[in-house]
Amino acid sequence: MELVDIFVRSVFIDNMVFAYFLGMCSYLAVSKDVKTAFGLGIAVCFVLAVTAPVNYLIDKYLLGPGALSWAGAWAEDVDLSFLTLIIFIAVIAAIVQLLEMVIEKISMPLYQALGIFLPLIAVNCAILGGSLFMQERHFPTVAHSFVYALGSGIGWLLAIVAFAAIRERLHYSNIPKPLQGNGIAYIITGLMGLGFMCFLGI
Repeated sequence: MELVDIFVRSVFIDNMVFAYFLGMCSYLAVSKDVKTAFGLGIAVCFVLAVTAPVNYLIDKYLLGPGALSWAGAWAEDVDLSFLTLIIFIAVIAAIVQLLEMVIEKISMPLYQALGIFLPLIAVNCAILGGSLFMQERHFPTVAHSFVYALGSGIGWLLAIVAFAAIRERLHYSNIPKPLQGNGIAYIITGLMGLGFMCFLGI
C-alpha cells in the first residue's frame, strides 16, 4: 500500500506541472497536437523512470555522507554530496542521448515532430526535479524511487495530453483576439492547476 500511495500522490497530488509548475517550457511548446504531446510525454516518463532509480543508487552508494563505507573504514567519513547536481545532470543527459538515438531510429516522424524539445529533455527541470525530490524524500529502497519517478512521469504525461486535447478543441472556439495563442494557454493551465488542487484533500 505504501508504493500505491507514493504512485497516486506523485500522479495527482504532487503533479510536476500543476503542483510545482516544472517542465513548463516543453509543456506549453509541444502541446498543440495530441499525438506529439503523447510522444513527448512517453519520452519524459521513460527518462524519469530510468534516471531517478539510477540517481538513487548513485546517491546511496557513492555520493551521500558515509555512502562509501562499503569500500572500507577509510571511506566512512567521505562525503561527495557536493557533486550531486553535476552527477545527476550527467546521468540525465546520457539517458536522454540514448533515447534520442532510439526514437530517431524507430520513429522518424515523431523525432521530427519533437524537434529541439527532445534533446532539451536533458535540461527539463521536471526531470532533474524528479531526482532531487526523490533524494529529499529519503526513500528506503530503489523500488520506492522507481514508483515515485514512474508516477511523476505519468502525471506529466496526463497533464500535457489533456492540455493538448483542450488546445486542439480551441481551434474551433471563438476566442477574443487578445487571448489567442499563449494567452488562453496560460489561463487554461492555471484553471487545470486549480482543478488538481482538489486532490490536496486526499
